[in-house]
Amino acid sequence: MAGDKVIFACKGLSKAFGGLRAVDGVDLEVREGELRALIGPNGAGKSTFFNLVTGQLRRDRGEVYFNGHRIDGLAPYQVMRKGIARTFQITSTFRRLTALENVQVALFVHHQRHLNPLALFVPGHKSMAEQALHLLEQVGLADSAHKPAGVLSYGDQKRLELAIALASEPRLLLLDEPTAGMAPTERREAMALIARIARERGLTLLFTEHDMDVVFGYAERITVMHQGKVLVEGLPEEVRASPEVQRVYLGEHG
Repeated sequence: MAGDKVIFACKGLSKAFGGLRAVDGVDLEVREGELRALIGPNGAGKSTFFNLVTGQLRRDRGEVYFNGHRIDGLAPYQVMRKGIARTFQITSTFRRLTALENVQVALFVHHQRHLNPLALFVPGHKSMAEQALHLLEQVGLADSAHKPAGVLSYGDQKRLELAIALASEPRLLLLDEPTAGMAPTERREAMALIARIARERGLTLLFTEHDMDVVFGYAERITVMHQGKVLVEGLPEEVRASPEVQRVYLGEHG
């Protein structure tokens, strides 16, 4: 459950592409340990918002704070080292490396080991392999540890990407469409796994998602974006009852 400490905040965060204001003056606060959903129609600005937070895009205006310190203007690797990890709508792994090797690479990056890449996979680095296998076990991929990432099912690639994100020992985890492309049963299982890991590790979770069953089943608070702005924010029942949300997003009436 969320505590009282605000671990992440942004003030007036904005980004325009030509005449399109993709993110337009967003204010947001997330408390430590919270499971927060960020939802909205396609084009609402959710992925752009994530890209601004993690340094993939430069903001036009606004401030971003993590754990009490400003992080806007930092490079992506610097943001990661501060304690923020992120997954993407489209999985991003080394397809020819095994699942285990993908996680080992992430662990070496986290520990800033300046070694020949070939040294990642020699027997002398057993402890790193053990850490990688433990992470794969946590996400339910231990049996696929030695399979190339490219042959894994889409759902398993999402699990692998989660293990890679966890390798950096984040305090805040940003998940961009974590259940996209999955069957309904897979979606529920994947989100249950993510929520369990977040609670076990004391992580703060901010995730985008189009499946409303997943959103209302797991989010403690929900922020709704529309046309680059925050439209509504509140508890799941408050968001579900909002006429504005029903009009622009949920498509409900009455």
